[in-house]
Amino acid sequence: MKKATPKATGSDAPVDDVILEASSLRLGYNSRPVLDRVDIRVRSGEFWFLIGPNGHGKTTLLLGMLGQLRPAGGRLVRQGDFARPNRIGFVPQECRTNPTLPTTVREFVSLGLVGIRASRAERVDRLSWALGAVGLGGMEDRDFWSLSGGQRQRALVARALIRRPRILVADEPASGLDLSVETALYQSLAELNRTELLTVILVTHDLAVAARYGTHLALVHDGGVEAGTIREILQPGRLAQAYRVPIEVSPEPSGSVSVRLG
Repeated sequence: MKKATPKATGSDAPVDDVILEASSLRLGYNSRPVLDRVDIRVRSGEFWFLIGPNGHGKTTLLLGMLGQLRPAGGRLVRQGDFARPNRIGFVPQECRTNPTLPTTVREFVSLGLVGIRASRAERVDRLSWALGAVGLGGMEDRDFWSLSGGQRQRALVARALIRRPRILVADEPASGLDLSVETALYQSLAELNRTELLTVILVTHDLAVAARYGTHLALVHDGGVEAGTIREILQPGRLAQAYRVPIEVSPEPSGSVSVRLG
């Protein structure tokens, strides 16, 4: 059983600005459809999780939201911060840097500044801030490949954050991390969402994590997407239909939520 505390951060943010809206959106590859009937609206300052069974299109939806996958039909409007590439930070599932190339943490994270105009002093400040945000402060001179897997994953997040984005988009950023490292990473992102009104959109397979930190969910399954607030989507019947196993969602007096599968 996993327990998660419903997230209050972000709920007090000014979220009147719609930055992404999809209506009857259809996404796929070549002539192969993957998602249809997608209706979703994202406002500035929200914390979204994309959840659902493996292989049902979470990454496809993410690529469509980023504009990296052309819609096969329907309507997709990206505006405000979503229409400005320099306002978006993206964290892929894994690092594709050549491990044979000597690379310091400073060099790796600073790759996130490509296309960003910044003075030398500002670059130093951005680097220090990004590393501190993910718990890697003071490690800029370390060899990137000498870091643990968890530290390299956090450096990936720092590479996105060094852009000082208004939107952070990530495809399972905690994949392969130890529980303590995963918790620290999500807490850092939740703090940025709360204090800097950073809009966050993450793919995850962990329902408890989504329930604890998210304000909104997009449940991707069977060629469609059900999107809404945590309370709207985190319903046992809705989840059981998507995952095809019994799922129990139990509120507790402390305000936490227990999520149990099977």
